[in-house]
Amino acid sequence: MVQDTFLAALRNSEAFKGEISEKNWLFLILKNKIIDHYKKKASKIVTSLHELEKDIEDFFDDSGHWKKEHGPQLWNSDTESATNTNDFRMILENCLNRLQELSRICFVMKYLDEKESDEICKELQITSSNYWVLIHRSKLKIRNCLEKNGMKNN
Repeated sequence: MVQDTFLAALRNSEAFKGEISEKNWLFLILKNKIIDHYKKKASKIVTSLHELEKDIEDFFDDSGHWKKEHGPQLWNSDTESATNTNDFRMILENCLNRLQELSRICFVMKYLDEKESDEICKELQITSSNYWVLIHRSKLKIRNCLEKNGMKNN
């Protein structure tokens, strides 16, 4: 953003009227670049939430209940011991990397960093209902990914 600021100032140098110092003029340009950056990021988060809805439609029927083939099931005892291996950790990391950024951050903060949900909502500046939707959908995607990569249930 700093480089973009200098490029914008160079391209628009004729617009500088000397009413404020050059330093303050550059800071104003940088401030606008930062605002634009976060506006773009915020629109991506909203888009990501809509994409999440499409990704999990296969898990539920029209009434919102689990489809029989996708309902939660217990893993067998071999799977439980496999969760402590390096292979599992690599698979889990790969599955986490497939999540949208906000979903991944929520999941990691909740289950790996063991932070409280209120703290996560405050830090990410999201509502608790948004948070719980993200967590729920992340768990579905993680489970699906783990099962596709050899972590099968009974």
